[in-house]
Amino acid sequence: MGILDAIRTQFIEVIEWLDDTGNTMLFRFPVHGQEIKNGARLTVRESQAAVFVFQGQIADVFPPGLYTIDGGNTPVLTKLGAWQHGFTSPFKSEVYFVNTKQFTDLKWGTPNPVMMRDTDFGMVRLRAFGIYSIRVADPRAFIKEIAGTNGRFETEDIEGQLRRTLVSGFSDAVAESKIAALDLAAHYDELGGVLRSKLDQEFKSFGLELTKFVIENISLPPEVEAAMDKRTSMGVIGDVNRYTQFQAADAMRDAAQNQSGGAGLGAGLGAGFAVGNAMAGALGNATNSQSSGSGAGSVATIICNKCGAATPASSKFCNECGAKIEVAAAAAPCVKCGATLHPGAKFCSECGASQEKQKCSNCQAELPSGTKFCNECGTKVG
Repeated sequence: MGILDAIRTQFIEVIEWLDDTGNTMLFRFPVHGQEIKNGARLTVRESQAAVFVFQGQIADVFPPGLYTIDGGNTPVLTKLGAWQHGFTSPFKSEVYFVNTKQFTDLKWGTPNPVMMRDTDFGMVRLRAFGIYSIRVADPRAFIKEIAGTNGRFETEDIEGQLRRTLVSGFSDAVAESKIAALDLAAHYDELGGVLRSKLDQEFKSFGLELTKFVIENISLPPEVEAAMDKRTSMGVIGDVNRYTQFQAADAMRDAAQNQSGGAGLGAGLGAGFAVGNAMAGALGNATNSQSSGSGAGSVATIICNKCGAATPASSKFCNECGAKIEVAAAAAPCVKCGATLHPGAKFCSECGASQEKQKCSNCQAELPSGTKFCNECGTKVG
């Protein structure tokens, strides 16, 4: 080997890049004076692409593989021009390594609430957040449109732009879907798929591909969530009357277990009955108010026996048909044995005693059962 051959071997370089950061999208290889020697070795690993830039223009893109930079088998040389010194002198070129792997677990979220018209709650404000993944699909377009001449380009340098693009697309997709706020949780996957397809074309203009878009949560304002919780609680309680009885029974049980003894038991019973009576009274008042339909100033009504119309209880004739209001007689006890009898009964069904009122033989005044002297004239009852 001659002296010239020994010098030539020192010109051979190894051009490669090992990423140890995990978030670097583009890296410019530090070539001294931008001079690449004839016979240099270029190593492009999987999930990488090497881009040669000559005189400010992209000359060629190398996919994964091992290359020898010489004048015979490298396509880039046809674009860089002929070698000037018999393939022994260096040529000037910039080498960029583009990371084509997926960059995952990138965060997105709505910095401000998204206004939405909902069928259940009217106008509501939604907040949402999630993750997305991207990768460089077109190294040429990525360098031209985004990275430029940066020596290193990381995901943080473009996350702000991408996040705002995603939030804008999300707001538009939710509004167009017209899905009720209560049903959004059941459509996270569908919304994510629609949004990814919708925004993929815009990402391609950057030389990127939106590989995944995940909606983790869509939340409602606190006041709407509080209303939903109340509605859920009412649904769980179900029958309010039974719930009141259950609460009263719990109060009695707790009072019985109270170590303070009888006083505690009495207090617990009193509290339980007070709560039950109060709630029952409130429910009764609400029911009466709803049935009468006239609020606190409502009056009692009775039903006409002839036409069925509601008529004030004080009326003697129906306001609708003019029929006389017949008021049913109340049940009365037997004058002798006290048994409850049907209204208008003349004899007791238990003891057979006549139910006609006893009258004074002198003044004909009606006498209560068992009277020995008339209350009106004092005559002795025979």
